[in-house]
Amino acid sequence: MKRETSFPAFVPTSANLVRESARRFEDKTLVVLDSERLTFADLESKSAEIAKGLLAIGVTKGAKVGLLAPNGPDWVIGLFAITRIGAVAVLLNTYNKVPELNRTLRHSDQFALLTVGHHLSNDYLDRIEQAAPGIVGQKNEHLMIGSHPFLRSVWTWSAEPRSWCGSMSDLVRRGAHISDEFLAEVESEVHPADPMVFVYSSGSTSDPKAAVHSHGATVRHAHNLWQMRDLQDDDVLYTPMPLFWVGGFSYTLIACMYAGAAVVFEEQFEPSATLELIERERVTQVLGWPHIGKALVDHPDFKTRDLSCIRAGNFTALLPPDLQAEAEIPKATSLGMTETLGPHTFDSRQPLPPDKIGSFGYSVPGVEHKIVDPITGEEMPTGSVGEVWLRGYSLMLGFHKRERADTFTPDGWYRTGDAGRFDADGHFYFTGRMGDLIKTSGMNVTPREVEEVLEAMPEVVLAFVAGIEHAVRGQDVVALVALRPGHSLDEATARARVKEQIANYKVPRHIAVFSDQNQLPWLDSGKLDRRRVTAMLAERFGES
Repeated sequence: MKRETSFPAFVPTSANLVRESARRFEDKTLVVLDSERLTFADLESKSAEIAKGLLAIGVTKGAKVGLLAPNGPDWVIGLFAITRIGAVAVLLNTYNKVPELNRTLRHSDQFALLTVGHHLSNDYLDRIEQAAPGIVGQKNEHLMIGSHPFLRSVWTWSAEPRSWCGSMSDLVRRGAHISDEFLAEVESEVHPADPMVFVYSSGSTSDPKAAVHSHGATVRHAHNLWQMRDLQDDDVLYTPMPLFWVGGFSYTLIACMYAGAAVVFEEQFEPSATLELIERERVTQVLGWPHIGKALVDHPDFKTRDLSCIRAGNFTALLPPDLQAEAEIPKATSLGMTETLGPHTFDSRQPLPPDKIGSFGYSVPGVEHKIVDPITGEEMPTGSVGEVWLRGYSLMLGFHKRERADTFTPDGWYRTGDAGRFDADGHFYFTGRMGDLIKTSGMNVTPREVEEVLEAMPEVVLAFVAGIEHAVRGQDVVALVALRPGHSLDEATARARVKEQIANYKVPRHIAVFSDQNQLPWLDSGKLDRRRVTAMLAERFGES
């Protein structure tokens, strides 16, 4: 089914997005953090001030500028200050420890860094000194550090400056002499094809990589998806998803800039305080990870808070009772990745017909998919499971410091490493990661197929299937399940039910049962730590 791509009417660059949203929504609130309110007009003016400061210290088009801050007005202002002048924003992970920060600062070739001084129990200036020890005692704007040879200056919000670090207010003063006309001339030479951001993957299956996204892709994709979403100008979104990943900055923040909606952040997720925040700000949509929704619903305050304003989101249990039945109507999921700025399959239409249950939607307009035999590279017939290849407007320019030939095929396809199939009507069905394919006694098993059977059990809220080494069989299929609150299930019963649904060779030889999904290891991104879970299963069931 062919659908038209919907792109914004203006030239899709960071500066034009900021100016257009300020023109349309002016004094409407865009960002809320505690008592702070950032309007659309504020974002335009405050990001311009810092942008001029960056120009004054020599930041120019293509320079890499790091952004290390929690969700809130500072992060949002910093992103657009950097990118509206054509510099590339390196979105740094606030969860990163010293070795990770050390690697990212060097890998990204940063010329300047914008950072908060501290957040919660984290002192980021101390962390920077540990990550780049040669910085101590040096003079800001004249940094020469062998471990990070391109870094010349660091600027901080809300902290006393050090010899190697200046204050954000001083940076703004440095750019006070730069005129609006000159800033506009700089912005006019930033084009949709130019790099805008580095987004580091969360590392759920491999070491983090920096996906490079252009202005055109970043500004267009959020608009394209927004046209297919239920997001209105009177919406107030709450999300704990970090802005340094695409779910936070693209799917949430930039979408709100198109819709004229507000996004609510908090210093730290804590169920009682978060429920109070949702009530106080009259939040209409809550977006986040499953364990966040569970923590809110399970908290004693959940029944005493007025959450009647919530009308949408991905937590059905948070909705008013009269909306829950409608929210339970079967609908398509979506499949996305850092490399495509989030979803590349999507469908907002509901309900799904019975024969389409499990669909991940259609190809997002402007994105092409094909299913390929991973060994021969040949395209497979409709309905066949193979590796998902894609190309299109939202696909990254490439990985930083990796050659194009190592990332894309000669005709521009990106091999996702995901497995799936398309049916004759264009619905996509995700079956797992290609690298997760299990080969047991000479037969192939796709983990996602087994997970879907386990997750269909009413007692199960989450399932994970993996292959562990076996000397004779090659690999054994093993699984774990996490149960819904108040439910019970034993391994024998679970295996018997699975055996009724799929071929014997696909049935897990062992199933570890957990009473609570919070007992499992999770990444900071909210994804299950697949490597640690696989290691747990191998330790428990290996060679048995």
